[in-house]
Amino acid sequence: MLKRFIPLALAAMPFTAHAAVEAYSVDPIHSSVNFIVDHLGLTYIHGKFTKFNGKFGMDRAAKAGNVEFTIDTGSVDTGDPDKGSRARSRDDHLRSADFFNSTEFPRMSFKSTKVTFNGDNPATIDGDLTMVGVTKPVTFTVERFKCNPPSATAKERCGGQVVGKLKRTDFGIKYGVPGVGDEITMTIGFEGNKDS
Repeated sequence: MLKRFIPLALAAMPFTAHAAVEAYSVDPIHSSVNFIVDHLGLTYIHGKFTKFNGKFGMDRAAKAGNVEFTIDTGSVDTGDPDKGSRARSRDDHLRSADFFNSTEFPRMSFKSTKVTFNGDNPATIDGDLTMVGVTKPVTFTVERFKCNPPSATAKERCGGQVVGKLKRTDFGIKYGVPGVGDEITMTIGFEGNKDS
């Protein structure tokens, strides 16, 4: 749970023999953006976003990286799309101004500010999440990460899973608190092919 990008700081640096920024495009078919939120202290509501795109880059020698992700808020799906006898379904309510306000803010985005490595692999990703027009810092923990080497028929492919927590009230989304939880856990599973 991205446009082509390289941070300005890296772009301004001259290339040296040891600098090797490797860029990867997220494959949406083999990736996912999921979240959970507490409901009345009884259970968790699970949701996902079905439309998103992203890119990530790594320079293992320099222990640096970058991530950029864009999510279509109107694609929110909690498994309740039909209103039945109600005024609206839960998914329609989540798209309303009470929550994601998808008409005015059709996308949320995340852009990293720092990637910390443990050995050759990323361990944490700090960055700015923008949602409903508000930008706040969020940290994702990398729970798993692995790269498969290129073959005669395929490019190098890397993937893993990251998890982060945020408070929706920090973004001004206060509807239903505390019955509907304030803390959101977001999990992003991703795979990406090396761009070149």
